[in-house]
Amino acid sequence: MSQYVLAIDQGTTSTRAIIFDHSGSIVSVGQKEHEQIFPRAGWVEHDPVEISDNTRGVVAEAMAKADLAAGDLAAVGITNQRETAVVWDRTTGEPVYNAIVWQDTRTQAIVEELGALGGGAERYKAKVGLPLATYFSGPKVRWILDNVDGARAKAEAGDLLFGNTDTWTLWNLTGGVNGGVHVTDVTNASRTMLMDLTTLSWDADIAGEMGIPLSMLPEIRSSSEKYGDGGSGALRGVPIAGILGDQQAATFGQVCFDPGTAKNTYGTGNFMLLNTGTEQVPSENGLLTTVCYKIGDQQAVYALEGSIAITGALVQWLRDNLGIIGSAAEIEALARGVEDNGGAYFVPAFSGLFAPYWRADARGALVGLTRFVNKGHLARAVLEATAFQTREVLDAMNADSGVALTELKVDGGMVANELLMQFQADLLDVPVVRPKVAETTALGAAYAAGLAVDYWSNQEDLRANWAEDKRWTPALDEAERERIYRNWKKAVTKSFDWVDADVS
Repeated sequence: MSQYVLAIDQGTTSTRAIIFDHSGSIVSVGQKEHEQIFPRAGWVEHDPVEISDNTRGVVAEAMAKADLAAGDLAAVGITNQRETAVVWDRTTGEPVYNAIVWQDTRTQAIVEELGALGGGAERYKAKVGLPLATYFSGPKVRWILDNVDGARAKAEAGDLLFGNTDTWTLWNLTGGVNGGVHVTDVTNASRTMLMDLTTLSWDADIAGEMGIPLSMLPEIRSSSEKYGDGGSGALRGVPIAGILGDQQAATFGQVCFDPGTAKNTYGTGNFMLLNTGTEQVPSENGLLTTVCYKIGDQQAVYALEGSIAITGALVQWLRDNLGIIGSAAEIEALARGVEDNGGAYFVPAFSGLFAPYWRADARGALVGLTRFVNKGHLARAVLEATAFQTREVLDAMNADSGVALTELKVDGGMVANELLMQFQADLLDVPVVRPKVAETTALGAAYAAGLAVDYWSNQEDLRANWAEDKRWTPALDEAERERIYRNWKKAVTKSFDWVDADVS
């Protein structure tokens, strides 16, 4: 029996390959960042070819570090930044345009046009679980077809393919123009605004209204089954057998298999998912209804999701745009140098506001400034913005589900920041729990792939792997907690109504 499973984590800022053993422990890692392209305010792009090249590179790196060959791998799983859209030529394999990233807001006019057909932002929500918003893939595909010369004609002739970055990665790994598999899983399909949540199939009416030919769309499959084998290179002959969008993968990696269990991932943005079992729960409080996972021929499991656009990306902005810190890790020491935020609140609405507001007209706001505020206060306000936004999502989730969470499992890069984790526990007034293996996104993809090839027998095997690393318990006075949260809510209102006809 092959000893390991490899997961490819194609994220917003980098691509990683992580090899896991049967206990869910990390054996080796390969990682490479890719360029963040900002052609205009509100536009965010990636080069799909760079991502594909980096994928091959990090797989080779991880395998070399562990001195492994293809025969040592039982399976490969893929997890990915979900709503980032790639359109490419099926004959040449070349993208017709850069990948349009989930944070990108250029499709606002398309979103408004579709909403004007009736129902506004809720037009498709009963079918797809999502409001009309720039976040999702469908309108991004429409923009590419409308704005790239010749793209619409090629698409209507059946010459173009679409996929989120899971599909792009799978297609290239399984051969590309030489027989690449054009497939996605239900979790990624549920983020396009084109899939019916009940039938788990593409909705022809919605695709028609968006002007997207069905021939472009990948086949929708479960999250755990064999899609194809690695076509060449380091993964030749290895079954690729798991696909989960990154936040669903983290939920799976955190073994949130029971209805009512939840996790929060702290990455470029923050994403909280609550397992609702086989029942779709419509949100009345600004959350999304999405597919959590589907294992082989078992029933689909659904989730409520609170999506926050900018959290870790704000730390990156502080580093790259302002130069206040030299590395992301430095922010904790800088923030610890002050007792509180000095009255400063930072609302990072760089891509508008996602859950629970869904305000595309919002833009970033730094408020409450006095001459007293220094860079330490600013660093603290940056970290606190993550915790405040999470509190808003948790309040909405409690209201929608009718069940108050008793603890929150956390993962992602920012959970190494212990100041943030303590503040998060204080603000939520529930314990915050970090697992021993914090790379739960990649682990979830590995689990899905391993289940498909019987590397792990069942989900109970996966539960046995989970172990707690650290727990933070609330220590903040209730009156102070509610005072600072009230000020945050006031600060959020200052970011509204910024974008109008002459302000982008």
